[in-house]
Amino acid sequence: MTDSVAVAASTAAPAPTGLEPTTALSVETVLWVRHWNEHLFSFAITRPASFRFRSGEFVMIGLPGPKGKPLLRAYSIASPSYSDELEFLSIAVEDGPLTSQLRLVQAGDQIFLGRKPTGTLVSDALLPGRRLFLISTGTGLAPFLSVARDPDIYDQFEEIVIVHSVRRVADLAYRTELEAAFADDPLIGEQAQDQLGYVPTVTREEFRTTGRIDALVASGELFVPPLTGGREFDPEQDRIMLCGSMAMIKDFAAFLDGLGFSEGSNAAPGHYVIERAFVG
Repeated sequence: MTDSVAVAASTAAPAPTGLEPTTALSVETVLWVRHWNEHLFSFAITRPASFRFRSGEFVMIGLPGPKGKPLLRAYSIASPSYSDELEFLSIAVEDGPLTSQLRLVQAGDQIFLGRKPTGTLVSDALLPGRRLFLISTGTGLAPFLSVARDPDIYDQFEEIVIVHSVRRVADLAYRTELEAAFADDPLIGEQAQDQLGYVPTVTREEFRTTGRIDALVASGELFVPPLTGGREFDPEQDRIMLCGSMAMIKDFAAFLDGLGFSEGSNAAPGHYVIERAFVG
């Protein structure tokens, strides 16, 4: 794949934005920015030494807003919990109060970071199983980039499958890395070669896999080799994480409930999890 990519050098001097930390927010520096297309981009910021999170959690990030107050939004962390930097995937919404500014950040700029990550898209909220499906639409891929790069997940599940549905081929962020199963990653590269699968699907352009995720499930296309096991979801062996559009999550959750799956949480692990903070 040939990406439309612009990467800002991580050695750029910090911009003199003069942001001030608060009890709830630290001030971090942008390390690099990567633009996948005209509206989709990734970026990474410095990670405070005291910042701890579980792979799959989200945190508040932001920039100065009206009257000097921080303008904050919840973002899933795309980097794994051991990483020295914090990585995010974002879409620029036209006239969006935060994303219209966020898309313009460069290496060296400053950004607000919440001090308390949280979330339910974590393995702690799932019962033990054999296959783990990470099902996403759009930027819902972000937390699964974190989960799939965490060595612990490969000890907990025999097979991990990232399913990513987008409208256009150009929206398949991280496609090259995922098709290679993170081969260059020194911590999980070897395990991922044997255990990680990737199913990208495009709904509005020609591609090798087209159609919505529910259609792939119904036809059995989601379960083709090298994935082993049955060609349908089984609550006895399958665990599922969902992240993306509200419609996809609510429809898929209802579908899983009908199959006998139970939703999990940090307090009571189950067969599947969604991020309640994002869907209400």
